[in-house]
Amino acid sequence: MVRYLLGRILGMLVVFIAVSIIAFLLMHSVPGGPFDEEKSPLPPAARANILRKYGLDRPLYEQYLRYMWSALHGDFGTSFQSPTESVIQLIGRTWPVSIQLGGLAILLAFTLGPLFGILAAVKQNTWIDYLVTFMSTLGLTAPSFVVALWLLLLFAVRLRWLPTGGWPNGATGDWKTVIMPTVALSLGPLGIVARYTRSSLVEVIHSDYIRTARAKGLAEYVVIMRHALKNALIPLITIFGPQIPNLITGTIFVEVTFRVPGLGKFFVSSIYLRDYPMIMATMLLVAMLWSFTYLLSDILYTLVDPRVRLYGD
Repeated sequence: MVRYLLGRILGMLVVFIAVSIIAFLLMHSVPGGPFDEEKSPLPPAARANILRKYGLDRPLYEQYLRYMWSALHGDFGTSFQSPTESVIQLIGRTWPVSIQLGGLAILLAFTLGPLFGILAAVKQNTWIDYLVTFMSTLGLTAPSFVVALWLLLLFAVRLRWLPTGGWPNGATGDWKTVIMPTVALSLGPLGIVARYTRSSLVEVIHSDYIRTARAKGLAEYVVIMRHALKNALIPLITIFGPQIPNLITGTIFVEVTFRVPGLGKFFVSSIYLRDYPMIMATMLLVAMLWSFTYLLSDILYTLVDPRVRLYGD
């Protein structure tokens, strides 16, 4: 286990460096800059001083090395669009909102998704199975921004049951603003979880040991929940890991559509304004989350199924 973890951590460092280089080069290859005349009509002397202040007058390789050296010491720079705040402060202000939204979406998807998948597998080839399959396919194929627009049109414009957007600020906020972005963000993962649960459970249900358990006279509930479901959980671990960074770092379209002041919405404005420090910090954060969630998924395999052993055990 220790040997495996050390190898994975070394691989994560390589991925981290590769992502930082690619993101840095792509970021600077886009035409324009944060202090161009179109965006900041400044005198040439003032513009030169600003570029010198942020180190943007230096060669690209030197800018990259200086940034990464500072990042390794916990300094991700100052945001260009908010000079009074550091990047860490901005992420600390916007990321908790995305974590709240993503956490609610994960809770909804991984609570209702397995339930619907179990119902579809147990009631295979019935109207329940067909309905769950249809809804899962719809959740998978319909983009989140399209679902968001449907929800806005129906519940905010037509029925006027819910507000069009925003996010509750403290206990006194309107918590109705949470409903639509959570539903829009969770439908895709919910459809994935339901389909994986159904397909895995259908395969397990037809296994020999399940037929043996039924032949012993065990109740169907005991057969499904105690024997079949445990082996059907392994594919869910595969899809659970990648969903975490996708959801808790903020889905751009959902946050923009519902005016949620999260990290995803702020990342869009950072790209538009060429806020290089904020873009780099966000990309490194996402890369770190993806790496750790895949490592966590591998470890969870061994806990769910004792037959699985990591290399080096």
